[in-house]
Amino acid sequence: MKEEKDKWHWQEPNSAWRGVGIYHITLVVTSRESLLGTLVIPADDPAQAFVERTKLGNNLVEELLHVPTFYPEVKIVQFCLMPDHLHAIIYVTRQMQKSIRMVVRSFWQGAKKLGRAYTSSLQAELNSAVTDGETDNCSTHTTATYPYPIFTEMPFIRPLSRRGQLQAMIRYVQMNPQRLATKRLKPKFFRVQHNVEVSGRVYDAVGNIAILMEARREPVHVRRAMVDAARCGDDKNLRDYMNDRVIAARNGAVMVSPFISPSEKEIQMVLLKENRPIIYIINTGFGDYFKPSDGLFDAVAAGHLLILSPMSSYDSKKRITREECVMLNNLAEEIADTNI
Repeated sequence: MKEEKDKWHWQEPNSAWRGVGIYHITLVVTSRESLLGTLVIPADDPAQAFVERTKLGNNLVEELLHVPTFYPEVKIVQFCLMPDHLHAIIYVTRQMQKSIRMVVRSFWQGAKKLGRAYTSSLQAELNSAVTDGETDNCSTHTTATYPYPIFTEMPFIRPLSRRGQLQAMIRYVQMNPQRLATKRLKPKFFRVQHNVEVSGRVYDAVGNIAILMEARREPVHVRRAMVDAARCGDDKNLRDYMNDRVIAARNGAVMVSPFISPSEKEIQMVLLKENRPIIYIINTGFGDYFKPSDGLFDAVAAGHLLILSPMSSYDSKKRITREECVMLNNLAEEIADTNI
């Protein structure tokens, strides 16, 4: 409980969720039906992908853009309507009487009204088709198929408080159509594959399984002694080790690691930038709609990355423990020593 309270110390006392801040809002369509639009991929080029909105999708965008009319303290910084969900970045410019949760709730209620009207129109179309004897194409499109409220009860609201987080989130929201297009064009890399066996252990996997067939695999594990020495001014061993790992990758080795420490993450960033093959071990598992972020996504799409998880359940907010760090590093050593 203390950790959860500490998380919000950046906010002014008694102003949590009402003070100045920037928030990422996500609302998901019930049952993930594509009611809001259709993804279009011109010439099978993800860079040109866009969402062609339905009438309902256009109405929801209009509803979102009207939020500042009722809440002048709010600005819509960025938004992206996807076929089955909506992302928005909202900037609260000054303290409000109501919390951002109430603002989102108000928008959700507006969406509910639109959903009710949408459902009614579909029912009217169905009744008309039945009257005219044209039920073949309409018999499955009942009001049960298109329920309202459009969005699930629990919108996702995330404060953006760290340096660089806003620009990263803007890019994430903007790139949603391109990323969905990439996943659809290369489904084998983004589909969660279960029961992938490596050295007698079973993993879930996302990415290019063929990377496991590479003959030479080596671990990346920065030891604490190297870091401690660097903090005391002697960083030669740490620099030599980091350089050695990058050079080994350039010479054809596949690097295997959970990439936990800052030094390991720095090595990972170099490998990603240079399109080197990587086996990345995570502790969170994969959800039904798992999507790697930022550079990891591009590496998966290009076939340079395999993400493995020994966990069968998914928890995106799970914090890694010391015991898990040791376990994941041991798995990396094991995979590196395994000949497939």
